[in-house]
Amino acid sequence: MAVENIDPPGLTKPYGWRQLAVGTGSRVIFLSGQTPRTADGEPVGMGDLAAQTEQVYLNIATGLAAAGATFDDVVKLTIYAVDWSLDKWDAITAGAERAAAKIGADIVRPTTLVGVTTLAEPDFLIEIEATAIAE
Repeated sequence: MAVENIDPPGLTKPYGWRQLAVGTGSRVIFLSGQTPRTADGEPVGMGDLAAQTEQVYLNIATGLAAAGATFDDVVKLTIYAVDWSLDKWDAITAGAERAAAKIGADIVRPTTLVGVTTLAEPDFLIEIEATAIAE
């Protein structure tokens, strides 16, 4: 595997992310922020953060596959969430878990969550970008 995920002693025990990923592959993959749209461009889950999160993770998996990678190769995720508050974490987690079940992968990675006022389109509640290292 090109990526080793580590939660070292001495750092806060994470809940829903990893503290550290070490990549040793030869190809670096930068996936643009994915939004809650299908391949046909149809919006998914308007007003439903869990449904949007699920679609975003499915889109990430599709993008990774196009580069010959999987979530096993992801070293970092950055989540942009509109009007962020901690009470939204459960919806993000629910959507992520549904996507993980469909993908059949552990999608928990080092993650930064950034609260934003708005995204590219007014109905988007979440956008996630990924960086991966693959062989």
